[in-house]
Amino acid sequence: MTVTALLVSHDGARWLPAVLTGLVGQTLPADRVVAVDTTSRDDSVELVRDALGRAWADRHEVAVVPGSTSYPEAVRRGLELAPPTPTGGTDDEWIWLLHDDSNPAPTALAELLAAAEADPGAAILGPKLREWPSLRRLLEVGLTITGTGRRETGLERGEYDQGQHDEVREVLAVNTAGMLVRRSVLESLGGLDEELPIFGNDIDFGWRAALAGHRTLVVPQAVVFHAEAAHRGIRRTPLTGRHTHYQERRAALFTSLANVSSRGFAWQYVRLFLGSLLRVLGFLAVRSVGEALDELAAALSVHGRPRQVLAARRERARLRGDAAPQHEAVRRLLAPAWLPYRHGLDFVTDLASAATSQAADVAERRRLAQAADAASPTGREQRRVPATPGDDDEDAYLTDTGFVARFFTNPVAVVLALFGIMALLAGREAFGSVTGGALSPVPATAGDWWQLHLATWHPLGSGTDVPAPAYVLPFALAATVLLGNTGAVVSGLMLLAVPVAAWGAWRLLAVVGCLVDPLGLPRWLVVWGALTYALVPVTSGAWAEGRFGTVAVAALLPWAARAALGFVDPDRDRRWRAAWRTALLLALGAAFVPGFWLFALLATVVVLGAAAVIAPRLLRERDSWGPPVVAVAATPLLLAPWLLPLLTTGSAAGLLLEAGRLTVDEVTFAGLVTGRLNDLGAPWWLGVVLGLLAVAALLPRRTRVPVLVCWLVALAAALVSGLLSHLTLDLPAVTTRPSLGLFVVILQGTAIVAVVLGADTYLRRLAEHHPWWQRGVATALAVVAAAVPVGGLGWWLTTPDDAMTQDADQSVPVYMQQSSLLGQEHGVLVLGGSVDDGITYRIRRDDGTTVGEDEILTLADEDSALTEDVRALVSSPTPAVVAALGARGVEYVVLGSPADGRISSLLDATAGLEQASAEDRTTRAWRVDRPLDPSAVDGPGSWWRSALLAVQAIAIALALVLAAPTVRQRRDGGRDD
Repeated sequence: MTVTALLVSHDGARWLPAVLTGLVGQTLPADRVVAVDTTSRDDSVELVRDALGRAWADRHEVAVVPGSTSYPEAVRRGLELAPPTPTGGTDDEWIWLLHDDSNPAPTALAELLAAAEADPGAAILGPKLREWPSLRRLLEVGLTITGTGRRETGLERGEYDQGQHDEVREVLAVNTAGMLVRRSVLESLGGLDEELPIFGNDIDFGWRAALAGHRTLVVPQAVVFHAEAAHRGIRRTPLTGRHTHYQERRAALFTSLANVSSRGFAWQYVRLFLGSLLRVLGFLAVRSVGEALDELAAALSVHGRPRQVLAARRERARLRGDAAPQHEAVRRLLAPAWLPYRHGLDFVTDLASAATSQAADVAERRRLAQAADAASPTGREQRRVPATPGDDDEDAYLTDTGFVARFFTNPVAVVLALFGIMALLAGREAFGSVTGGALSPVPATAGDWWQLHLATWHPLGSGTDVPAPAYVLPFALAATVLLGNTGAVVSGLMLLAVPVAAWGAWRLLAVVGCLVDPLGLPRWLVVWGALTYALVPVTSGAWAEGRFGTVAVAALLPWAARAALGFVDPDRDRRWRAAWRTALLLALGAAFVPGFWLFALLATVVVLGAAAVIAPRLLRERDSWGPPVVAVAATPLLLAPWLLPLLTTGSAAGLLLEAGRLTVDEVTFAGLVTGRLNDLGAPWWLGVVLGLLAVAALLPRRTRVPVLVCWLVALAAALVSGLLSHLTLDLPAVTTRPSLGLFVVILQGTAIVAVVLGADTYLRRLAEHHPWWQRGVATALAVVAAAVPVGGLGWWLTTPDDAMTQDADQSVPVYMQQSSLLGQEHGVLVLGGSVDDGITYRIRRDDGTTVGEDEILTLADEDSALTEDVRALVSSPTPAVVAALGARGVEYVVLGSPADGRISSLLDATAGLEQASAEDRTTRAWRVDRPLDPSAVDGPGSWWRSALLAVQAIAIALALVLAAPTVRQRRDGGRDD
């Protein structure tokens, strides 16, 4: 066997000395060497000529070709310079391809030839590629391609070579950096494809060879170190330009379409085009605009010229001649069909991990910078609270211990898991359909929520233009994801709020602890704070009363606070991303409790005002004051279709209410102090214990400043709630007080943070040798503090199952409910009360008042004309009044139990009303025997409110893109954040 080494170079002077040394130093050297340089602007040609002249004398050739010469053309030019040897045919001659940035190990060629001799049927052999200059990290051990055109190596990111892939095996392709190929095969297949000038020609050649019946082997014993200069953008050529991603993606699309079977070509053509469009959106989502444009350009370049693809397929068929393509044999060498989905999942996981970890970055940097200096002289072990529960030992993930063993040997993970299980058990009544208290029944389908969100006029009651509550949009999105299961949305919110609040509180306390103390907080202290806070929506009574607005805000509050900590990140880009993350969380929280945004606005004003006094120089930099201002200012834009119509329709009182059916609870001063909204909350002494611990947290001097900050926030919340408690909202249907559930959550949350920070100092003192009585006091305080979450959870577990009453309306007979589903004109006028106590009325339409519709009816203006008709109906009914009911789309009249006899006798004698059956004897019903108007509750549309919906959709999309971390593949193989 004879071997011709073919080296192609372009501006490779920085690597060529090592590459030429490796080529010359082969234990089994090549018989001759051909070098082709594409007009390098450095000393590449001189280096090659000197090295080859000394080692091979007259057995080498060096040629210089134009700089625009492609790699396939350079290889073809090299073959012309080295005609077949006269001593043997081309079957006995091998071509060893090398790049000017690929340095072969001394035994690389010998190992390749040994493998070729051991397997005479092999036509192409390739080495194991390691990263240069690290020398240990694996790059490739054979290649294949996925159905989406992705180059697949089968290696993990950053995987080190430990001999785990050292098995000679058949693969689809090997890299041209170190490829050993029979000359006869290379020439019979037409060489490398000119349509792939720099990237992708290795996979294309291997695929074509496999279709022609040739076998490709990877020989891991042969090692070549590759710098991947073109792929990483280290070196730019006229062929790569500044758009490396464009060249790579175009090569992937072309290779896949040119070689796929005829049966799968049409599907692959459509799949790759749609997949490219999806990838464009993905790149835009992570703000990689350049790569998005390159992706689009590559797709248009290939799919926009189908004749080029068809010509390439015909050329491949011509070169194969009469041999049938081996598509079945190739299929096993291609990547599995499920692999693209795993890549997509990996990308989403990376994105989510980066998004949830950014807020901890500034604290982690501070910890790393100050940990050594902050360590105690007593040799106390440094502590660090992990960003994720249970992740307290980074090295544990590098051991061979199983996940189950790690889990059960981690007491924090066990406690948190048990808490989650017991929380689900305690909230068992939220499984399935949940109504009662502030919860109305859910609509039948997700489409009902979408219609409610998109409509500018609602056919509820007598018709109203009051906007749908803002939380209808996230509910509609969630129900759509759950395949229209609306009940699972509310049930999932009530069930998952406690675990999500615990997770968010854990992460918030971890970051706050690192900001206050470089060594972090003891993890058991963070566990106590997370569990105590997670139970706030339960112990306050909000959960039992079905106040899902307060429950949702309690779950979101720690996440929003953690996102806001990104405002102090030293990196400018991260501060702005934190602004948009905070804006999204503020908008989501304000969708359930509008006061959430109002309080954030007040806090921003106070903080910036204090900064103007303390450090006025900071406010001169837009990157300092801009992020918090943007976070607060963007929230109204994200809620525009709800907020602006709420103000223009005279329903501004909705800004002081919360999601859900209106409740009449009035939070007292004692309730604010103990964190109780109503009698459905936990025992008051649990709140008192937490308050006393928060007072005790003021005593340690070391943490007094951050604890005072918590107290100032609590004081602001208390003052605002005190002012609101004296405010009366005169709504059309009822007079009520503003909702104060948010402030109870804020007060409890700030108290918990203060206790955790203060307790850290006590624990540090215990680490020092103090008298036994101080240790006893600290132990007693720990037992008392532990009683708060333990007592709260125990109380929740033993709460009667009927805390949330199933109070579905039964006053309307079933046949009337079914009739109302036929159209808006089949309404049911439900009367309540008596002549002496006063008459109340409501009109039931469609499937009744559901979640989202109750707030609209609460804020809708009274229809004075309808009120007069009802007054006339119960006092002196006439046929004209009955006809007016038909014109308003009322088909039935129901007088609720116990029916007032004076009213029922009048209605019995009224022309146009026919007696109808009712659910019980004490309820009376009549049918309106007059024409029903199908357009009775139709109202005018509003183009500007429809425009607001479009503005909201665009704003949400932009906010998501701007909030997302920039996760993109770096050219060095890592990931950029």
